Amino acid sequence: MTGPADRLDSIVDGAARGLKNAARAVRSVFDDDPFAIASYRGFGNRTEAYIYGRVVEKGLIDASTDADSILKNLLNTYRRADSDPLPFASVAIGHGGGTTTDMKADDEGFFGGRMEATIPLDSDKEWHEYSVELVSPVRPGNATVKGSGETLVPADSARFGVISDIDDTVIQSRVSNFLLAARTVILGNARTRLPFPGVAAFYEALRNGLEGSEKNPVFYVSSSPWNIHDVISEFMDLQKIPRGPILLRDWDMRLGSLAPTRHFEHKSVAIRNIMQCYPAMAFILIGDTSQHDPEIYRQVVGEFPKRVRAIYIRDVVRSADRSASIKRLADEVLAAGSTLVLSEDTLGTARHAAAQGWISADALPAVSEEKKADEGKDDSKVSAPGIELKDGEKAP
Repeated sequence: MTGPADRLDSIVDGAARGLKNAARAVRSVFDDDPFAIASYRGFGNRTEAYIYGRVVEKGLIDASTDADSILKNLLNTYRRADSDPLPFASVAIGHGGGTTTDMKADDEGFFGGRMEATIPLDSDKEWHEYSVELVSPVRPGNATVKGSGETLVPADSARFGVISDIDDTVIQSRVSNFLLAARTVILGNARTRLPFPGVAAFYEALRNGLEGSEKNPVFYVSSSPWNIHDVISEFMDLQKIPRGPILLRDWDMRLGSLAPTRHFEHKSVAIRNIMQCYPAMAFILIGDTSQHDPEIYRQVVGEFPKRVRAIYIRDVVRSADRSASIKRLADEVLAAGSTLVLSEDTLGTARHAAAQGWISADALPAVSEEKKADEGKDDSKVSAPGIELKDGEKAP
């Protein structure tokens, strides 16, 4: 059923998108900026792949440096938001075994979805390259626009997969405080963001597994917009957090675009696609209390019985009401055959995983040491410069 808010959403959305597309069509006649394709990491198996990317009318933003000023970060944030997408572009995607699939971008230039793909059965690689070529529109006399990306096919040695939230689970984003979260995203870059202490070592331990060489795949699912994919990907590389597909969502102009239901739907669909792609694989789900990860993961446990080994939730809200609601969810998860662990830090979570035999106990000292380094208790890591707010406080 749709209510007045949904109908208003539809009217506002249609009008806004119509005006945007008309303006872009006029601008493209006079604009000679080169088209570009951003290709994101996807995932798949031997017969299918999920591919994601975007076609824009401007060149892509360069990686950050330590010398970048707040003004430059602000400018880059504006460029990401106003990246002149190429609406309804047609692309041809080539992936494994000569398979080619045509896709059409939406009005924001985003393309993606499932495609058939044949991966050589004798291949022992986890990452497989795919190619993207812009079919239309094309500018006369301009070179062919191409891009390339990678899809993850888990190794046969994998014992389980990991699906993790990003904001306030991996990256300190403060999404529970809108103003601080906005400042963090708008005025910072990949080098001014901070990880939660010990995350990189813990995720590496999960990837390695009990035996140390399992190559368990890690997937990152977030309601952050695709526009900041480059920031998140660069951040993870800088922090040495295990590589994996980063599944984000499109920004839109509807009034309810930030509503909890949109967050819930996006993450549920993304997780469902992953788990259906690997029907024989069990998973560990990791999130936090700032949004609706516990509720989403509880739904996943019910939808995929006996496929979720554990749910790890970082308590970043720390309110009595939220803790009580998580406790009720934990009881439901336990009754459904899994377990939900609410923890205040990464080390406690790692100890639980070691006790269950999912990671090696030998990895715990590395998690502890990195936690101290991320907290600035030793000099083994260079602190992110941060952004001054007030009274000496810094936002990551």
